[in-house]
Amino acid sequence: MVLVSITLLGLMAGIAGSSWQTTVQRAKEADLLWKGNQIRRAIESYYTTSHAQGAAPKAFPSELGYLILDPRFLEIQRHLRRLYPDPMTGKEWDIIKGPSGQVIGVKSSSNKVPFKQDGFSEVNQSFRGQKSYKNWQFIYQPQQNTQLKKPAPKS
Repeated sequence: MVLVSITLLGLMAGIAGSSWQTTVQRAKEADLLWKGNQIRRAIESYYTTSHAQGAAPKAFPSELGYLILDPRFLEIQRHLRRLYPDPMTGKEWDIIKGPSGQVIGVKSSSNKVPFKQDGFSEVNQSFRGQKSYKNWQFIYQPQQNTQLKKPAPKS
């Protein structure tokens, strides 16, 4: 009877541990989406702010730290309150650089398989069906200027 109870207790503890790991991973996944999107918005803010204030042409930051304190301005200009660690690994994000070596986005270095496979916001549609969190790339891509030309007046 004692052996049966110990066996049942061990099985129940294993199931509870597995459920707890799933709950923790789902929470980290939600945190990854939130923090990644915050960094993407901060990169967008950095990119558009200089041009809007007439300081310089639009440009991406050369390092993530510039999102916290933008060196292009004399007054304090923040695009992000602080640099968040990668929620999946607890370490720094993998930085995604553009052709000129500037920071255009971030991604996790985790190889874990995401629970969420669908139902992403429009900006995160590329995450659908990905096999690991490192494929979730939070990249800011400026919109192309697609103004329609006015048709020539008819004679």
